[in-house]
Amino acid sequence: MGKLKINIVIAGRTYPLSVNNTKEEEGMRKAASAINKLISMYERNYAVSDKQDVLAMCALQFASKMEISSIEKDSTNAEAIEKLTALTNLVNSHLK
Repeated sequence: MGKLKINIVIAGRTYPLSVNNTKEEEGMRKAASAINKLISMYERNYAVSDKQDVLAMCALQFASKMEISSIEKDSTNAEAIEKLTALTNLVNSHLK
């Protein structure tokens, strides 16, 4: 299956894109929808006169969510490793 040509609308502008499959298309459309909802929220709640400012605020929010998620994942992994190490040590102490 070749690339699919789709059009994504963000902030009233249409962007022609190529995607590899329908899952990628669905992901792009959901992402565009989330961006447009966030744009609408910023325009409703803040006195923003420039789309560039709104898009910058959206980019910052999405990027910070990704970073926070990554930090939380790293923290969760570290906690799991500590617990597994403690459990391994406990098992080893009983096997000796």
